Amino acid sequence: MIARISIIIMSLVALASCEKAISFAPRNAEPVVVIEATIESDQPPMVILSRSLHYFSEISPDSLAASFIRNAEVYMSNGATTHRLKEYALPANNGYTVYYYSTDSANLATAFEGEFNTRYSLQVKVDGKEYTAVTTIPALAKKFDSIWWEPAPNNPDTTKVIIMGRTTDPPGFGNYIRYFTQSNAGFFYPGLNSVFDDQIVDGKTYDIQIENGIDRNMSIDLEDYAFFHRGDIVAIKLSNIDKATFDFWRTMEYNYSSIGNPFSSPVKVLSNIKGGGLGYFGGYAVQFTTLVIPR
Repeated sequence: MIARISIIIMSLVALASCEKAISFAPRNAEPVVVIEATIESDQPPMVILSRSLHYFSEISPDSLAASFIRNAEVYMSNGATTHRLKEYALPANNGYTVYYYSTDSANLATAFEGEFNTRYSLQVKVDGKEYTAVTTIPALAKKFDSIWWEPAPNNPDTTKVIIMGRTTDPPGFGNYIRYFTQSNAGFFYPGLNSVFDDQIVDGKTYDIQIENGIDRNMSIDLEDYAFFHRGDIVAIKLSNIDKATFDFWRTMEYNYSSIGNPFSSPVKVLSNIKGGGLGYFGGYAVQFTTLVIPR
């Protein structure tokens, strides 16, 4: 142990003696088209288009509002029908507006909603450039057989509880899931780690804690975020997803959790967008379950 400490000290001395001032000018990269596109079972498609912000940009409501891409051509196909999506405006707080693309209510002849075991393709045209992606809504193969609550273990606060779920993984690798929770009719939020594969649990029935979903725009108390509370009405949204959707969120959440950690390894976020854009196009086969936690 002493020898190891000595080596570390000598290394630090050597590094200090070789210290050199390094200056660099960050490259001001051009904005890139960012696509967030989803289609869920029994729901219409939803596409949000924006432009990326520079790494050193000041993030503000004004800059975010200005990043939305307007008047794009957005098409989605289920293999049998191709539908051009329409741009909609949704008023938000403080006078800002959110823009998104979804089913054109004036052209329902070609409209469709998400279906199990169906492949979808996306085409986006912006400023003379084309971006494409494909996704699949898989079968609803993995579901919660039951859910229940328990007192939070080793916690003196008796108002806090955890939620447990039991599920059976179908035999054969390649079953991917993502989950969200909603408390008391609020928003659905994904878990801190929201995606899972079946590398360890293939073909097994197992119990797992369902942690409370989080709003990543808020600060997170890592010792408290996972709990629910007595009196909560909790809805759980369990989604079967394809591998591309799993890979995107797996790498995105790893990067999110490693922000500020100088010892973490950089991981490239894996996107299925072709043509130079960022983001993802994901299909979700959804099961909803509700649990009322008594006071």
